[in-house]
Amino acid sequence: MHDLCMDHFVSERQAGILSELRAKGRVSAQDIAQSFGVSEDTVRRDLREMAARGECERVYGGALLPAGRTVPLRTRIAEEPDRKALLGRKVVELLAEGSVVFFDAGSTNLAVARSLPEGFRLTAVTNTPTIAAELSGRPGVELIMIGGKVDPAVGAAMDATAIRQLEAIRPDLCILGACGLTLEDGLAADIFEDAAFKRLACAASKSSLAAIASDKLGLRAAFHVHALHAPLSLVFEADADAALVEQIILQGVEAYRCDAATSDNEKSASRGNSL
Repeated sequence: MHDLCMDHFVSERQAGILSELRAKGRVSAQDIAQSFGVSEDTVRRDLREMAARGECERVYGGALLPAGRTVPLRTRIAEEPDRKALLGRKVVELLAEGSVVFFDAGSTNLAVARSLPEGFRLTAVTNTPTIAAELSGRPGVELIMIGGKVDPAVGAAMDATAIRQLEAIRPDLCILGACGLTLEDGLAADIFEDAAFKRLACAASKSSLAAIASDKLGLRAAFHVHALHAPLSLVFEADADAALVEQIILQGVEAYRCDAATSDNEKSASRGNSL
């Protein structure tokens, strides 16, 4: 019975570590130890077991999501919905009615689609079935679906068929999804093919925009998507590091920030506040 109890606690702790990894892309052994009230040796043993199962990649002081892996879109959709809704509403404020917009894969970009006001006129292009389903049949929205084989992790089509279709489209704006943002490398993604498709979408579009959750600031991903220069706009959460955002602005990026939520039941984004 004692061994069964111990196994339960280990399983529960490792599930918590995995949840933190999926939310932030990395974990600190020290932080996890403090959170669960165990020793760092215990956490390191957890990380070794998780790495053996392919759930993480061990690094000095903690662990990362495995290289070339990303949390499946259907999992990400359920994480932090209120925060993503704030970002989504702020992005919608920046959209020009009547424009052609490419919606890249991403749970925050799904929140953008969900935030479009009723009757907002837009030509929406997407390679993401979940976003297409959200926009399908909406009054005012002309939907163009890019097809091909859907990658289960990214949740989008990005094979040769999708690339050929993308090459025939010239959007006014590309709304990017990104796995991380650093001053040195700009926007980046975890999967090579996804990053390549994102770069093509940016090149085809007149300008690009990305909504960046605060936990992605300073987070490195393996494959480059977009450098921090015009034509690029970024939307940040209210708690985004002010010094870092200022450095990003100095590189020529147009930046916007969401207002903090006013209450648990009523959360709104700021209107027209360029940083």
